[in-house]
Amino acid sequence: MLADEIRSFVFQRYIRPAREKGLHAVTVSAGEIHQEMGLNNRIPAVCGALKTRKLEVCLSVRLIKREGPHQGAGAKYTYTV
Repeated sequence: MLADEIRSFVFQRYIRPAREKGLHAVTVSAGEIHQEMGLNNRIPAVCGALKTRKLEVCLSVRLIKREGPHQGAGAKYTYTV
């Protein structure tokens, strides 16, 4: 399932490194994730995966800030780690 792949990617690329560096928060961009994963026309799926409670539970994070368009490449999500 694409949403699971996105969550796994976010954990490996953003959450784990942030924790290893001792950061308290990390911001991820839907557009960057879309590009880094090599997706095509899947921005809504990326945004959908990033704003779910399931992501928070699975990755043990909490969404504290959301910026930008509702479902666009410029959407940014900040999580406590």
